[in-house]
Amino acid sequence: MDKYLLQMKNIQKEYSGNKVLKGVDLNLKAGEIHCLIGENGAGKSTLMNILFGMEVIHSTGGYGGEVLIDGQLTKITSPKEAMKANIGMVHQEFMLIPAFSITENVKLNREVTKENLVSRVFGERLKTVDFPTMSQDTRKALDKLDMNIEEYTRVAGLPVGHMQFVEIAREIDKTGLQILVFDEPTAVLAESEADNLLRTMKKLAKEGIAILFITHRLDEVMSASDKVTILRDGELVACKNTKDTNIIEIAELMVGRKIEITMKKEASVQDQETILEVKNLHVEMPGEEVRGLDLKIRKGEILGIGGLAGQGKIGIANGIMGLFPATGEMNLAGKEIGLNNTAEMLKNRLAFVSEDRRGVGLILDETIEMNIAFTALKVQGRFLRKLGPIYLQNDKEIHHHARNMIKEFDIRCTGPKQHAGRLSGGNQQKVCIARALTQEPIILFISEPTRGIDIGAKKLVLDLLLKLNKELGMTIVMTSSELAELRSISDRILIVSEGKEAGILPPDAPDAKYGLLMSGVTGEIIEKGGK
Repeated sequence: MDKYLLQMKNIQKEYSGNKVLKGVDLNLKAGEIHCLIGENGAGKSTLMNILFGMEVIHSTGGYGGEVLIDGQLTKITSPKEAMKANIGMVHQEFMLIPAFSITENVKLNREVTKENLVSRVFGERLKTVDFPTMSQDTRKALDKLDMNIEEYTRVAGLPVGHMQFVEIAREIDKTGLQILVFDEPTAVLAESEADNLLRTMKKLAKEGIAILFITHRLDEVMSASDKVTILRDGELVACKNTKDTNIIEIAELMVGRKIEITMKKEASVQDQETILEVKNLHVEMPGEEVRGLDLKIRKGEILGIGGLAGQGKIGIANGIMGLFPATGEMNLAGKEIGLNNTAEMLKNRLAFVSEDRRGVGLILDETIEMNIAFTALKVQGRFLRKLGPIYLQNDKEIHHHARNMIKEFDIRCTGPKQHAGRLSGGNQQKVCIARALTQEPIILFISEPTRGIDIGAKKLVLDLLLKLNKELGMTIVMTSSELAELRSISDRILIVSEGKEAGILPPDAPDAKYGLLMSGVTGEIIEKGGK
């Protein structure tokens, strides 16, 4: 019988009634590199948060199932306990102190001290920090990573790739380390740095350390791992020996699911004219940078934009609408338009429903009717009545318009005077859409339209977008992390990877093609059988 260093059995977790893990099993041997993959929201990070005892798990009711280390049942309730159990984790978000040196960050909370005259009298708390020994330890960890940087260098100002290696150096410096979790470690690394990291992983595995490696890059899965576990929608889809599978099969398993078409689209937009063209678009949106994207949007289509988190898909609409600094050229129906001017975009009847409906999309302390009318009132001068030489806000017209919108979009509320902050997520989203449509847009940009809302409300929002497109001929650009939703209503789907176009596919393209593009793998791999 195989001896497992780590066993996670029937792991279940829910947040506010939403099940994010549904009975997941994971087994890990000493010296094994085990890849954990899946789309955004598949449950990867939640599973690792359980293993590492993160506060977010235990402050929300804990989890179901069992975790065994070396065959012993354990309940890790904090990162400190995880470290005592010889588990290390390199997180997606850097946990470094910029003002400290590399050595100080590597040795934080594990400082080496030595006796001095005062400590001999007054106790250990007054021992001296042994910087030479700490520097030697740090140098050893950096050398293991082939990092040619001085250990006394301050972290502030280091390139992000170097910061990632400092995070890793801190973990491998710990004595007795048995399990090391890497959460998307190559996402911020250049290709040469990523290759170096994969070599380091293999070196650590040969020393007997078990490695759990979360990545979306399928070429890394094939080149570095011994086993691969695939999660989808909180469920275990498959666990395979890497040598017995290939990139195409993994991609299919990662994104494959039953797609329910909300409404069958009739008219094709294949030969429709281009209504908006963007060339060489760069957007400086932290975590969602766009790096030289060309985009043509056809009149009357629903264009879906998808991709994994942090790859730039969210930055496209935010950059076009002027919410983050952008460069490039834009042409709207034959007219050149400058970027970085939100008011100009709104005046040209481009409307935007932000992915951050509570922070950007709504004025939570204002009424529904004012939220619906606000942009059209301020930018287009609608809902005003003239009184002599002055214009006054026409409250009666605003109220009447809001009542019609509430009825049209089935916004569940007590009436137009209810504050937007007191609505459910689905109804807040409908108010955001109602506000955008009040501007009578020629193009509607909508980002993450179903994020954080229940399945019934999701269907209503998607049906509404299809209705707007079908009955009004409205051009819609929908950005979403939910590939199934994009495939259910889009005419074409643009997949973004590393801030650029990875490819454009029809909604009925094979699952494998979507998985490959989302993972940054070129179509050449298909010709080689996915190896």
